[in-house]
Amino acid sequence: MTPTATMRAAVIDRYGPPEVLRIARVPLPEPGTGEVLVRVGAAGVNAIDWLSRAGRGVRLPQFPGVLGWDVAGTVAATGPGAGPLRVGERVFGTVRFPRPAGGYAEYVAAPADQLARTPDAVDDRTAAGAAMPGLTAWEAVHDHGAVARGQRVLVHSAAGGVGHVAVQLAAAQGAEVIATASAHNTAFLTDLGAHQVVDYTKDRFEDLVRDVDVVIDPRGGDDFRRLLATLRPGGILVTLKGEQPDHTALVRSRGVRAGYVYVAPDGSALDRIAPLLADRRLRIGIERALPLEDAAEAHRVGEQGHVRGRLVLDTG
Repeated sequence: MTPTATMRAAVIDRYGPPEVLRIARVPLPEPGTGEVLVRVGAAGVNAIDWLSRAGRGVRLPQFPGVLGWDVAGTVAATGPGAGPLRVGERVFGTVRFPRPAGGYAEYVAAPADQLARTPDAVDDRTAAGAAMPGLTAWEAVHDHGAVARGQRVLVHSAAGGVGHVAVQLAAAQGAEVIATASAHNTAFLTDLGAHQVVDYTKDRFEDLVRDVDVVIDPRGGDDFRRLLATLRPGGILVTLKGEQPDHTALVRSRGVRAGYVYVAPDGSALDRIAPLLADRRLRIGIERALPLEDAAEAHRVGEQGHVRGRLVLDTG
């Protein structure tokens, strides 16, 4: 009998705190029809990762289970009907979300149409860090917000993963971008294109900002309600946290609109983002890159909040 090929992965044996993450050897996946096997160089760490680890996000079908959706690396093998991707090409993407994907590993099997080619000038850390935030911000700014030159756009919690990408995408459209963040992120966001930064730890943004055309809201909850006050009549609040039962009445009472982002894998959208990464019209802030063995630490840092940009794991 031929021994089963294995690889290293960060696994969990149960839902719980960051300490449940451990390194183990698991079976090497095989690419199915329309899939490629990616040798992962870096994996992005998202809020949905630590929520799922704690049992409050995506449910894993079995234990031990492997978390992670954002990956960048090199095509190591192709399955039948994988299309134009070839062995040796560098790729990145958000894989299978919201189904489990197993990105915290040395290899991942991924549907080829959920990946984009990584530009030569872009390293794996940057590409992995760009995947889900890039897709999410693109949908928020372009698809829902339809941001255009001359508009005023408020990006809330702007120094985070999605926020700092949304600032750049909105600024690239010629919008006047107002960001909310803590004071120590002012220079970071100004460098990315924000025209004004409101320190939400000191000031109530709804007292200082009025008559914006588009609001990008990564947080939801009570912030959704407070952000409505900053919109002009007919403006739109785009939130990443889903529609709540009272939203329709709230939005109607204010004479504004709401948009709801539900991110999904999309290789063609990443194809549009890749050239922006290549010529640095879109920059991905990487606060920390940790080895796969430190996945628990990455989750601890992420759960504490206040991450500037992105956390990534080096899986190679």
